[in-house]
Amino acid sequence: MTQLIDHSAQNSTFTIGWDVGGANLKAALLDQKGAVLAVFQLPCPLWRGLNQLKAALDHVLSQLPAGAYRHAVTMTGELVDLFANRHQGVLEISQTMRNHLQGDLRFYAGKQGFVLFEQIASHTAHIASANWLASAELMASSIKASGMKCALLIDIGSTTTDLIPLIDAKVTTQSTSDADRMQADELVYTGVIRTPLMALCQKIEWDGKQINIAAEHFATTADIYRLMRELMPEDDQADTADDAGKSMIETARRLARIVGRDVESASLADWKALAQAFSQVQLMQIKNAAERVIADNKMSRSAPLIGAGAGRFLVARLAKQMNRPYVEVNALLSDMVLPNMAAVCLPAYAVAKLALDGAC
Repeated sequence: MTQLIDHSAQNSTFTIGWDVGGANLKAALLDQKGAVLAVFQLPCPLWRGLNQLKAALDHVLSQLPAGAYRHAVTMTGELVDLFANRHQGVLEISQTMRNHLQGDLRFYAGKQGFVLFEQIASHTAHIASANWLASAELMASSIKASGMKCALLIDIGSTTTDLIPLIDAKVTTQSTSDADRMQADELVYTGVIRTPLMALCQKIEWDGKQINIAAEHFATTADIYRLMRELMPEDDQADTADDAGKSMIETARRLARIVGRDVESASLADWKALAQAFSQVQLMQIKNAAERVIADNKMSRSAPLIGAGAGRFLVARLAKQMNRPYVEVNALLSDMVLPNMAAVCLPAYAVAKLALDGAC
């Protein structure tokens, strides 16, 4: 968690955006002018029960200054297998939010705008997994203000990658659901923290040979980026595959297991080389998706890639490979004063900003 709160602003009116994920709770606190005062990211493994969400909410609320609050909520946590279906998930998450939050409370329903708690039952399909659209709507207006004609927003998080075309200050995707977005390669289930390495490939080139991968949950992408020292500590919040620690040797041990080895059988430099090989495979997955989205939307060769999320370092690398300009999301949002956490928690910031700017 990172926060910057000016407690001299107590008794003011604040807007706070909440992004309720299946693995994390993210929140962004804005003042009356829209400046970011604080950003929070807490582990929230929702599949273990709603008590995880309640505890995370209580923690954030305990850090907030006194004042009046407008709450804007978006979510993806309805997907976890705690719930029988998304409709139930949206209803139960929304009820939990209502029970914990005091003040004006609205739920982001995508193109339907913000809805009240009493309207949720008829809008669950629009509320479910709409956080990417909040980010996209905000960024579409931001690129227009910056003079860009079009761009591809790529938000690489802990579990998934969103690829969203922005053309003429509009979100141009025709997808209306996760299923649509997955089919169009606009939603790729690969992230820099929670993705099992066995999901990246069945074979990996390492030490001059093609090595088979164990189909076991021995290691995750957090292990490869931790070894490569590219993962920010505040983003590295998920449990490890073996529930062990996150030291370099413990990380390398998990990586060794995925190729049927013990960590002692090679040097740390060798395990780092294996991590880089896995990273290249993941980057190729994202590149293939990006090329399809760019082609499907007839985006120009000069269209930049905008990087957001904990894995935006991969977007920068991808832009270089694709010979395209790279733009950090913070560069387009002048009131984003928290360089890492605001970019990581873009949907929470976006939904707060949309609410503050009158989308309610």
